[in-house]
Amino acid sequence: MRVAAIDLGTNTIRLLVGDADGAGGFRPVFSAQEITRLGQGLLPTRRLQPEPMQRSLAVLRRFREMAASQGAVAVAAIGTSALREATNRSGFLDMALRETGLDVRVISGDEEARLTLLGVRNALRRPPDRFLMLDIGGGSTELLLAHGQDIRAVVSTGLGVVKLTEAHVKSDPPTTAELGAIRDAVAARIAMVGARDLPALGQGEILVGSAGTVTTLAAIDLSLEPYDPVRVTGHHLSRVRVAELLERLARLPGRERRQVPGLEPGRADVIVAGTIVCLGIMDGLKFPDLTVSDGGLREGILLDLLASVRNL
Repeated sequence: MRVAAIDLGTNTIRLLVGDADGAGGFRPVFSAQEITRLGQGLLPTRRLQPEPMQRSLAVLRRFREMAASQGAVAVAAIGTSALREATNRSGFLDMALRETGLDVRVISGDEEARLTLLGVRNALRRPPDRFLMLDIGGGSTELLLAHGQDIRAVVSTGLGVVKLTEAHVKSDPPTTAELGAIRDAVAARIAMVGARDLPALGQGEILVGSAGTVTTLAAIDLSLEPYDPVRVTGHHLSRVRVAELLERLARLPGRERRQVPGLEPGRADVIVAGTIVCLGIMDGLKFPDLTVSDGGLREGILLDLLASVRNL
């Protein structure tokens, strides 16, 4: 059976079409992604803005057509942080249904964590038994403590790369003061994460990172052109290497940053904030390195859809 998943994020919309493999997993058939920045200008009013909405609707329409052309018999479209927060989300969801035929379902942070874990574990194939999952997004960054398939704890930090960039970066390249403001915001939030939030952390867990910031850092580290999810998944990034990448990216103006091999041009303006979040979490929670997973929410949505269709 062939189905499709659409992950409608604060920064990026991602499409995945896959076939059931008969063993509880899937074989990827087609994938695409586009940065539409749905969450642009969301704060302080918490209202989605007209231009980002129109950009996102256009991509949703195109991705719906792509899924149909690939023979998908079912499509699941999921909205996350920006749509959870937006006071005018019902208007956007109505337009999405009317203009694209997609009934976008907005999920909770806990459900997002569950689906992301599903996608991460599938991508790693032989995932570690215990790990802390790091999911850096445009609207928020989630931490999830997993023991096997069980979720022991979830922390939603609110540290989104789009939010941090819009709040603190006014210069190109960012000034020392602007970089310091992002570092301070990240450090203050991570300092609030304690034993009650992440019980038993530090007793054998490793750090596994997913989503655009972490996979982009891996692609830059590997100088990947074009992007290769197979090489990205399982790649290790040390704390020292993340700091080196931050120093390199932060000193480049945007026009030069967009030319860095492995960096998607549409992510060039938010990658610095994302890298600061990554480094701040590694430092604050004392992880010397992390393992990268290309699989994440989009893959989890697909797996969950396949499971629900099988159970009908």
